[in-house]
Amino acid sequence: MTTLPRPSTPPALTSWRAGPARQAVVDFVARVTGADGSPPVPVEQRVAVFDNDGTLWCEKPMPIQLDFILRRLVEMADADPALREQQPWKAACEQDAEWLSSVITDHYAGDDRKVKAMLAGILAAYAGMSVEEFEQRSGDFLRTASNPVLGRGYLECAYRPMVELLDHLAANGFATYIVSGGGRDFMRPISDEVYRIPRERVIGSTATLAFADDGPGGTLTHTPVPEYLDDGPEKPVRIWSRVGRRPLLAAGNSDGDGPMLDYTWHADTPFLQLLVRHDDPEREFAYTSGAEKTLARAPRDGWTVVSMRDDWTTVF
Repeated sequence: MTTLPRPSTPPALTSWRAGPARQAVVDFVARVTGADGSPPVPVEQRVAVFDNDGTLWCEKPMPIQLDFILRRLVEMADADPALREQQPWKAACEQDAEWLSSVITDHYAGDDRKVKAMLAGILAAYAGMSVEEFEQRSGDFLRTASNPVLGRGYLECAYRPMVELLDHLAANGFATYIVSGGGRDFMRPISDEVYRIPRERVIGSTATLAFADDGPGGTLTHTPVPEYLDDGPEKPVRIWSRVGRRPLLAAGNSDGDGPMLDYTWHADTPFLQLLVRHDDPEREFAYTSGAEKTLARAPRDGWTVVSMRDDWTTVF
């Protein structure tokens, strides 16, 4: 696996082409730091939040965590063949890409029936598993599995320009956070390795946990009860709950990120809302499904659209 080296000097946005998107980032950082003559924003207020799937790393042909989950569902169905007739085990065993892709599409269209079925499967898949075992499984998977279309290891599917942006913000006093609909505990094992974001700054969906005083140190396990799905309006709630501040910068790529971008608005402090557009079928993928509303809102609300095709000299 190849990971990007930690920068020893403040990084430049070398994978960003000159243009409106790059300039918006440069101007925003200059205003926040006072480099343009503005009063600098206090360092403790410099918070930036990033969606993960489709914003920091590739989410096609399926979200990376979905691949992880499907393998577990097949494992469960092999042990209990009756599960093969129930969703989502049925879709996992039959590799039913149509059903699986429709889960998120239907969710953004307001129909959560398939999301509920998928969530029930996910919760059952890891119920009773200790947090240590889950972390070992997810870390091993992420370091060994590959994107089947791109032929790249999953950790090599992080977007280089976005990692450069994270580094650039950190070099200018920002605390950066992942705020994802994906699983919090799935991302934590690799967040520092891939993004230089410490695990305590990962906000994501999670099941409730239970503690058992069953020996030295006790055991913390996943339960089959959801705690929250960190998507849509839940993202601002979780940001405030964990951070206690409105962010100055938010980046996303889908309709589920719209409320987080809204929440970044400030009346008298610099702020920046970035929306990644997947329009590069040669180097990544081209799609708008699940992002139609945010893409329509972007010009009206002053959000900065980042075109993979036009704004990035390299993707990975």
